[in-house]
Amino acid sequence: MSSRYYVYVIELDKKVSNLKKFFSRNQLYLKGSGCVYVGQSIRTPCLRFEQHKEGYKSNSYARKYGIKLLPELYDKYNTILSRRDVENIEKMLGERLRLKGIGVWFN
Repeated sequence: MSSRYYVYVIELDKKVSNLKKFFSRNQLYLKGSGCVYVGQSIRTPCLRFEQHKEGYKSNSYARKYGIKLLPELYDKYNTILSRRDVENIEKMLGERLRLKGIGVWFN
C-alpha cells in the first residue's frame, strides 16, 4: 500500500509578522498582506490543523497564531503520492506566496 501525502496552508494572525525570527525569513513581506504557515503531512489538512492547535508535533507559529485552513491555496495539489513530491510542492508553494508579499513560514 502506498502512502498519500497532503500539503496545507494555515492562515496566521498578522501579529506573527512582528516577531524577529518570522520577519527575518520574510524580507519581502508587505504589511497587511497576511501571514501563513505552509506544511505537509501524511495526515489530512483538517486533522493536521487540529494537531497543530492541540500541540501535537506542532509548529509554534501554527499552534499560537493559527486561525484556519486556506484550502483555496492548496486543494489543487492534493493528494500527493510521494514524499519527495510533497516536500517539493511545500517549498514551491511557500516560495510563491512569499514572492507575493505574504509572510510565510515553512520547513
